Amino acid sequence: MMQRSWSLLASALFLAAPLHAGGTRDGEVRAVSLVPTSGRAELVIQVQGDVQVSDRTLTDPNRIVLDITGATLAAGMDQRIGYDGVKRAGVLNVRVRQYTPDVVRVVLDVEHLMAYRVERSTGAITVSFGAQQGFTAWNGHAVAAAAVVAAEPAAAPARQPAATGREEATLSRAMGRTQNRPIPRITVSWNNASIEEVVAGFQGVSGLSIIIGKGVTATVTAEIVDKPWTEAFYAILASQGLSMQEMPGGILRVDAPANLAEIDSLEPTQTAVVRVNYARVAELANSLKGVLTPKRGSVIPDTATNSVIITDTKTNLPNVVDFVTQLDLRPKQVSIQAKIIFVDRTDLEQLGFKYDIGSRSQFYNRIIQRPDPLKGGQPYDPGVNVVNLGGNEVAAIGNATAVLQNPALDLMFSTAIGGFSITGFLNALEQVDLSDVQAEPTITTQDNKQATIRVGEDIPVRVIDANSPQAAGQAPRANVQFREVGIKLLVTPHVTNDGQISLDLATERSSLQTLAASDLGFIIAKQETKNQILVSDGETAVIGGLTVTTVEKTRSGIPLLSSLPLIGSLFSFSTTRENRKDLIILVTPRVLDDGRAVPES
Repeated sequence: MMQRSWSLLASALFLAAPLHAGGTRDGEVRAVSLVPTSGRAELVIQVQGDVQVSDRTLTDPNRIVLDITGATLAAGMDQRIGYDGVKRAGVLNVRVRQYTPDVVRVVLDVEHLMAYRVERSTGAITVSFGAQQGFTAWNGHAVAAAAVVAAEPAAAPARQPAATGREEATLSRAMGRTQNRPIPRITVSWNNASIEEVVAGFQGVSGLSIIIGKGVTATVTAEIVDKPWTEAFYAILASQGLSMQEMPGGILRVDAPANLAEIDSLEPTQTAVVRVNYARVAELANSLKGVLTPKRGSVIPDTATNSVIITDTKTNLPNVVDFVTQLDLRPKQVSIQAKIIFVDRTDLEQLGFKYDIGSRSQFYNRIIQRPDPLKGGQPYDPGVNVVNLGGNEVAAIGNATAVLQNPALDLMFSTAIGGFSITGFLNALEQVDLSDVQAEPTITTQDNKQATIRVGEDIPVRVIDANSPQAAGQAPRANVQFREVGIKLLVTPHVTNDGQISLDLATERSSLQTLAASDLGFIIAKQETKNQILVSDGETAVIGGLTVTTVEKTRSGIPLLSSLPLIGSLFSFSTTRENRKDLIILVTPRVLDDGRAVPES
């Protein structure tokens, strides 16, 4: 590619009235570039003037041919642009030449024929094709802003802050970026160039009307290599301590920030009412405060109509309205299916032996009720122990108070030795208690909104107020309180940009256990978890697993005899209780929609 030198002022004049060796011409082809955009590849042909374009495809080899009628190659462009040979989105080569005096032909050598679309817009012809991932852009030529001026180098001015978000929004709207138009890239050098020449060059590249404020003087020494002209414009303004503002009619004004602020203070304000579809206006109003004009703009949320009333300067009001549109997105819906499993198992084993030794005249009446001769053979009162201390007889009871509740086996053995009656009792019990609670609640909520699932009961609990005033002999006052028990799940989902789901979870399982009446209280047994997890759409995650095992063993018996090896169990009562609790919580979230805004009919 040939290197040429122009001043920016001469380039701007050249753009306004391009000349051909044969006289005045209507159109020009000024630059060709191959760039990635929005997941597709675009061949951008920058043109000027009234031109027509026709296209066709050829095979052997495969190629796309564009004929631009009514145009010639701009001065400084080679007859054949040298492509760098890199394969981009299936393009193997790009060729540009003056096919006839009135036709410029652009040929794309492609790896295989593909569907493409040709669009004609102001200043450009765009050929879009393919669904490719990103690649390094190629720029065939960019004469619109190429300028190298021979002069003595001067010290570069101090670096200033970059352009504000407000300036970027103004420039984006002014150049129509919302229409997905390509942004020209430039390679440019300035050496002691006046700010007027620099701005004139950017005006020629962008096609926008740019004016400079009164009293703005500066010289620019800088070099930009293959950058979008918008970024270059921001950098030049920041280096000179200048800012930019859009005036009525889409004209951009370049001036000192203080002068632009003075204009803002004099500019009349306007009010707009913006209806909000999905966002909450109270939350949205706080977000808008950062984009309003300082000390001029205001926003009032109207919850009755879910609208925001915006007051701001005429210049900045469209920016604020656009900002509302960007924030008012349809929220994503997330369905959350939970499975909570709680298993409570208790194993109980009890075994005991009791003995009774006595005669008709000397005995204990606690286990076996013997007849009372004074009552005509009726049994003695069970609560009275009858012991005759005379003579040489013996009466005894082994493990007299040891009792099994609801034994599954009662076995009695009785024998007579002389005048004594010996009776033995065997009590045995083996019991298993199993409680299996499974809950599978499902709930749907919006992205970043908390949802609550509760499966349980409100149990009334009688609580004694021991400090309440009372008369002598009067029972203390009792109050009734309701306690929530059961299974509870609190979840807040957030859908990430890559489609995964972040969950803030709090789960709880509780049950009420009352104490003895004399204790005047109760116990709430509770198992709970709190955690944050990241899962894929439709993936099941275990967010809680808890196992508690309790083993209790109790043994009581006759001293000495219960300690004998092998036969010690014949003189004792033993109880073994094992309790095992398992808690497992499973969560499966699913995104129901992608949250995109519904188009208006």
